[in-house]
Amino acid sequence: MKTFKLIDASVSLALILTLSFWFAINPSLERMIECYFITGAWQLISMLIHAINKWFTKKWGVRHIYHWISFISVVLLPAGSYWILFFTAPFMAIFYTCLCYNEILHIPGPAVLPTEPDVQGDFTRK
Repeated sequence: MKTFKLIDASVSLALILTLSFWFAINPSLERMIECYFITGAWQLISMLIHAINKWFTKKWGVRHIYHWISFISVVLLPAGSYWILFFTAPFMAIFYTCLCYNEILHIPGPAVLPTEPDVQGDFTRK
């Protein structure tokens, strides 16, 4: 789980920084919406993986509340919540990334990443 969390938080941070730079050099409403959807898609997939595996989703925990706020926001998109999300999405993305890094600190043990391929070409852990 710690390996997934490290990859998840790192990709999230990389997306925020890269897409912010991309928007800064070519600002437009379309570019901003593309950046929102790319980052949001990654974080929604991450949220689903957390929910399915029940990682850090204890009732009334920060992630649990964040998942519900996000779910309600997405469900209410047709009712006009897109205006609220338009302004809050960058802050939600940053908050989510910080939440992921904070959770990494609470997972015991080192992260285990594949380091070298075995005979079949699969990566093994040292």
